[in-house]
Amino acid sequence: MSGGLKELTARSVTTGIFLGILFGAANAYIGLKVGLTVSTSIPVAVMTVAIFSALSKREGSSVLEANMSQTVGSASSSLASGLIFTTPALFLWGQDPELLQLIVLGGCGGLLGVLIMVPLRRALIVEEADNLPYPEGTACANVLRAADAGGASARPVFVGLGLGALFKFLSSFGKLWHGEAAVRIGKAEAGMEMSPALLGVGYILGPRIGLLMVLGAAVSWLILIPAFAAFGESSLLFLFSEAPTGIGELSPSTIWNKYIRFVGAGGVATAGVYTIIQSAPMMIRSLRAGLEHLRQRTDTSAQASTDRDLDLRVVLAIVAIVLVVVAVAPQVLGKNAGVPLRIVGAVGVGIFAFLFVTVSSRIVGLVGVSSNPTSGMTIVTLLGTSLVFYALGWTDMVGKTTALTVGTVVCVAASMAGDVSQDLKTGFLVGATPRSQQIGEIVGILTAITFVSGAIILLAGQYQFGSKELPAPQGTLMQTIVEGVLEARVPWGLFLLGAALTLIPIVLKLPPLAVAVGLYLPLSTMTPILAGGIIQMIVSRGAPKKDAEVGADAGVLAASGLVAGVGFVGVGLSAYGFFTGSKPPGFGVELPAIVGLLLFAALGFYLFRMGKRA
Repeated sequence: MSGGLKELTARSVTTGIFLGILFGAANAYIGLKVGLTVSTSIPVAVMTVAIFSALSKREGSSVLEANMSQTVGSASSSLASGLIFTTPALFLWGQDPELLQLIVLGGCGGLLGVLIMVPLRRALIVEEADNLPYPEGTACANVLRAADAGGASARPVFVGLGLGALFKFLSSFGKLWHGEAAVRIGKAEAGMEMSPALLGVGYILGPRIGLLMVLGAAVSWLILIPAFAAFGESSLLFLFSEAPTGIGELSPSTIWNKYIRFVGAGGVATAGVYTIIQSAPMMIRSLRAGLEHLRQRTDTSAQASTDRDLDLRVVLAIVAIVLVVVAVAPQVLGKNAGVPLRIVGAVGVGIFAFLFVTVSSRIVGLVGVSSNPTSGMTIVTLLGTSLVFYALGWTDMVGKTTALTVGTVVCVAASMAGDVSQDLKTGFLVGATPRSQQIGEIVGILTAITFVSGAIILLAGQYQFGSKELPAPQGTLMQTIVEGVLEARVPWGLFLLGAALTLIPIVLKLPPLAVAVGLYLPLSTMTPILAGGIIQMIVSRGAPKKDAEVGADAGVLAASGLVAGVGFVGVGLSAYGFFTGSKPPGFGVELPAIVGLLLFAALGFYLFRMGKRA
């Protein structure tokens, strides 16, 4: 339907690379903050059209060229997800990975995620087009069509990005107001972090998820922390481990950091494993479909361009090279890993990557990228790898870091597979060439990985992962799982308490991961997410119901801009500290807290107005 139009052009690739760097670095910051990232395909697509229009008034862009830009640009968000879910554990162990190690880890995982998806594309995207809607991919296709026809505006994204960046700059660099309002009664503490990014995340997620996350955090900060302070030394909470003394004298944040995070880890692990078990039938069907399609592969030389993939022989050769790199390169499994450890690790990467790329590609076709249980897949990978290492006696720090890096490559691969699938669905609907998109994904990976990895290292240098500023919830969870199997010194009483609390939403048929993440994070971090969700609920009341056929409204675009603006400035502040060796000095003036609160409320009103415009 769009034959003859340009796709893989210098303009589309360059624009995609630029936007990928922007959103990749921002998603790394947000992911380390709240343990989740947001899909960037739609804002990247809309911004692409606006940039093309600004650069070339006389010569417009085709929908295929814009689609290629979003394909290249959106790859970085999946890279960020895979790396921030796992690599913080290396920093927590004091291993401090170098930039090159993160680049190679992310690059290997990203390439596997794209390439393993190649032989599955026709079966999932074409043959099951009526059964697998791929919601983000379908929405992005409609946004591209509307933009191509002059019906979509990138203004909300740019304005949101500017407002989010300005607010973060004034509060964190200028220190004009305190970034959090809190109330403390005894050991119970409640508050709200005035973060435009969290407000935007809440608007995107909606009120239901926001409420569940706040409920989980409220249990931790209003019930568990006071209970630990009052009864911790004599309670059964420290079953199978030595109960601490003097816990009642600790501050709420210290109790959270030392003990509550293990409760949250038990909850997140339980939710992840439950999600995998719940998805097991779908996983088995997906794996069978993928294997069946590989057996039925036919000659593709005579196929139309809109149904032509990368040559399977080239794909298999590159996959083999990647696995050899995993086994050989010291930057992947660690320079101290011996040959047997490397071989077992590489085999584990090959098995788990193929399994979870296949599973991820199909699951996102039904529930979308945001609901893809990547953390659950990573937990299963780490459990399986750690158990093998334990059986073989590889339980020292080398064994831990190797198991973690195996999980990193698989996590990135599964995360990338979800993004690639959505992008290929978009391309299928607008008439793009799959081969060109697959090349675009690889370009996006190879260009964004340095900046995403650099952002993680900069943030690690300025903040302590696992702290209130950057909890890195998924990374600290992965650390706990590996240590739990290889050392057996985790406080299992706390871990089991988190598991038991997570059973409540499971029994009530509510999303358990939202509650578990809430258990793990500060209540002040969750409240702005709920605020954003409430704004979305008010906007949606009485409005026509939106689905994948509609696309994104101006509120979602504005929210995505807030997330990107805050994340980008957050990484920039870390770069400032890295190069100057000091923290931002501030402007020397501190305004009353009510000023920051009013400005934050104004951002909420802006989201409301944008949502009402849709």
